[in-house]
Amino acid sequence: MSSYWPPLIASLLACLITSTGIYVIRKYEQWGRKAIAYFICFAAGVLIAVPFLHIIPESLKMNPTAPAFLLAGFLMLHLTNRYLEGFVCGKQADRYRTVGVVAALGIGFHSFVDGVVYSVTFSASTFTGVLAATGMILHEFPEGIITFLLLRQSGFNIRVASVYAFLAAAISTPVGTVVSYPFISGLGRSTLGLLLALSAGALVYVGATHLLPEAERTHKKYTLLALLGGILVAVIIILSKSH
Repeated sequence: MSSYWPPLIASLLACLITSTGIYVIRKYEQWGRKAIAYFICFAAGVLIAVPFLHIIPESLKMNPTAPAFLLAGFLMLHLTNRYLEGFVCGKQADRYRTVGVVAALGIGFHSFVDGVVYSVTFSASTFTGVLAATGMILHEFPEGIITFLLLRQSGFNIRVASVYAFLAAAISTPVGTVVSYPFISGLGRSTLGLLLALSAGALVYVGATHLLPEAERTHKKYTLLALLGGILVAVIIILSKSH
């Protein structure tokens, strides 16, 4: 049971940081709108660098067929998002409000998968878990802000947007960990390597497809520096482990 606590603590910390993001944007909406692009780019830098520099090589050591699952992880999130957009947009009469609903559902799925990723990476090794959690936790703060803003822009009042953002972006992460860990913790090294590659594909998708385009739409100066800063943090952590 002792190995159960690291992923659970990481997922609860992610939940807390997401909730903090929701609280901050609710209280200081003007500041949050100005700074969010930098948080997003920094988190994207870590999330993109960590899979390529550490998680993918680790998964290959554990299972040589891991690249197929890397692609599967990326496509899984992409197709899920496409399905959510098509299904919800087809059912909602108010298309403007649909944007917020789709975003909340998509982010909720991402956050649930984050919880599963904690279970997989910490089962592989503590360092892999900590490294993945570092990048994932860094993107939780802007994710809470983004979820709240999208719901507000879709017409939900402050109270409802706060509750929906918490349910979608915050509490879903520890739920993902609690649900997945009993199944993942007992897997063999080869199977774990495949799941690790699946997780890496999900991380790359969130960083490259979910976060970066959102930041680029703001046209803020110095976002590239924030992205490079996130990559540098990941490189430093990985190099410190190798030494």
